[in-house]
Amino acid sequence: MPLNIDWQQILLHWMNLAILIGGLYFLLYKPVKQFMGRREEHYRDLDQQAQEKLQQAEQLRAEYQAKLDQAEEEIRQARAQAQQSAQASADAQLAQAEEQAQQIIVQARAEAENSRERIRRESQRELRELASAAARKLAFQPEADPFDQFLDLAEGGEGHEKR
Repeated sequence: MPLNIDWQQILLHWMNLAILIGGLYFLLYKPVKQFMGRREEHYRDLDQQAQEKLQQAEQLRAEYQAKLDQAEEEIRQARAQAQQSAQASADAQLAQAEEQAQQIIVQARAEAENSRERIRRESQRELRELASAAARKLAFQPEADPFDQFLDLAEGGEGHEKR
């Protein structure tokens, strides 16, 4: 054998190497590869779950935003309805106040008319009394001027001198 090469030893070393590689493959490489695959799958699941939760959160946010917009719209409508109700109430109160004012005016006019009529009657009565008193005085005082006597009576004085 040249160079002191023993083919049998080389073959045994190759066999040991193949057994070592096979054993290491089954004992280390395959379990580590499976562990790494499971770990990768686990992180992929976690990422997928996080994405799903993110989508759910986004959907919830959109739903809450829609509910918030709807609530704001309801509040706006309620405000508008309250304003309309307040305006209607104010209009009703204004109409009622105007009606009361008209009634007060009518009543005041009626009272004024009654007062005017009463004053007219009283003044007519007083004039009749003055005229009758003047007529009596004229009838009993023939020496004086009747016009001057009437003026004296009308002025409220008795015994004014002639001018």
